[in-house]
Formats: sequence, C-alpha cells, structure tokens
Amino acid sequence: MTKLGIMIEGQEGLNWERWRALCTDVERLGFASLRRSEHLISLMGSETSDRDCIDCWTSLTLAAEWTKTIQFGPMVSPLTFHMPALLAKQATAVDLLSGGRLIFGIGAGWNENEHQVFEVPFLTTKERIDRLEEGVNIVKKTWQVSNPKPPRGGTIPILMGGVGEKRHLPLVAREAAEWNYTRLDHDEYRHKRQVIAESCREIGRDPSTIRYSVMANYIVGRDRDELRQRAVQMAEVLPRLKRDSPDEILDVARQSAFVGTPTEVVEQIRSFAALDVDLFMLQHFLLDDRDALELLASDVMPALAA
Repeated sequence: MTKLGIMIEGQEGLNWERWRALCTDVERLGFASLRRSEHLISLMGSETSDRDCIDCWTSLTLAAEWTKTIQFGPMVSPLTFHMPALLAKQATAVDLLSGGRLIFGIGAGWNENEHQVFEVPFLTTKERIDRLEEGVNIVKKTWQVSNPKPPRGGTIPILMGGVGEKRHLPLVAREAAEWNYTRLDHDEYRHKRQVIAESCREIGRDPSTIRYSVMANYIVGRDRDELRQRAVQMAEVLPRLKRDSPDEILDVARQSAFVGTPTEVVEQIRSFAALDVDLFMLQHFLLDDRDALELLASDVMPALAA
C-alpha cells in the first residue's frame, strides 16, 4: 500500500512553535512519517538568509516527546556537520526517548554555500563519500560498543539518498534500510533501482528488504481558485517559482511537484507508485498551512489506500 509522509525543510522558516504544531498535526492526521532536513541556512539565496532555521537534532529530541506513534527523523544529516560516533550517540538517545521510532538519515553533504558561510570544511566529492562510507562503519561500531544501545536490536534503520552509481548506490545496497529518491523522473528512477538491485545481488541481499521512497513538493487545492492561491504562497517561499501569474507558477511547479486537485494528485502519485515506491515524502513548504495537510489526509491518503 502506498503511504504518505511529510517532509519539512527546516531551513526555510521553521521555528519552535511551527515545529510543535507540525509534530502534532502530522501524527494526528495519520501520515506514515515526519522528517526534516538538516541545513544551517536557507537554500533559496541571499534574499531569504534571514529565515528561521532551528537546530535539527534538538528538534528531533522534542519530536520524540511531542509524538507517540509516528516514525520521524532527519532526511538527512550530513556527516560534514558531525563526528560519526557522537551523532550515533545522539541518534541512540532520540531513538530511546521515542520508544524506537527514529529513522536515521545520513548523507555526505552537498550544499557548498552553507559550509562556506559557517566555515565548515566542505571537502571534495571523493573525500565526502569517503567520510560517509567510513562514518557508517563508525556509527555501527559505536552502537555495538556503547551503552545504552538502540532499543531495536542494538541498531537504528539507516536512510540514505544519493544517485551515484559507482559508490553511493552500492553503499545503499550494503547499509541502508531505506533509499530516498528526490526527482520525478520515472526513467531515471527505474535505472537507479536496477543499479541498487544489481548491487544487492552482488552481496547476496534481497533488494526487496530496502524500503523505497520518493521526495517531492506538492500543491493541492479543492478547486482552481484554491490552487492559484497556494501557488502564489508557494512562490513566496520558493523564489525560483515566481512568475507573472498563478497559472504560470502552477505550470512551472508541475515539472517537479505533484500539483492539482486531490483527484489529480492521487493520479500523479499512483503513476509513480506503479514503479514500486513504498512511501512518498511530500515537502510541506507552507509551514502554517494546516488545511493542506488536512486535505491530503481526508482526500488523498484514503484514495491511495483503496
């Protein structure tokens, strides 16, 4: 059954009041997962650099207390920001506090600007992938040798993204419980899944033991007028969408997002779900738009489950 989760871009205006409300609403409405990014500053350019950007792991600690049943976690924590062993200990603490509900998303890091702004060494692509590979091993070793241990058999499910075929996807095949894809390119998705499957076969792993998720933006509305209103609001958050009219914004958004009435969004998601996608993480950029979440829960999720 296709499931929906909510992805929050924490660097685009997330504050503590909004995070508490989102934790409450996303769980109450029955979404399968709640995740947030880990960045240090808005990714939308200098004009948005004053947006709130609360600390990722502090917010996850609070989510462990503010929620009771939903899976949650970072998507993803770059290892350029963290010492792997210390991050493993933080993850264990959050997983224990939540009763074993953390999904542990880790990555190599990719946004050079935030590293420069905060004087964090960015490293070369090779060095970042080296650090990720080594970091995963350190994380797993830390779980083995330290106490207390994660509550689910001494480990936490690891989530990874990435599309690199030489090193990244083979690493996914070796270590990940979930792989997340971040585009709406059906052909590329099929190909990357084949690469993962081949990498799994080489090490004797059943590729079906990996959960496959897709992250994408969405704009949903009950009718054309509501869609236009949300399109204008979305363009304020995502400057790259700004156009002369709401209809033009919607046309541009359709290239990289699920856009339409609930019925249309269901059809678009089903089309991608047919490629064996387990979970869609919908980017909820309009952080105060509770109505959009309720519309997804009332009109989209039940239709996908039918």
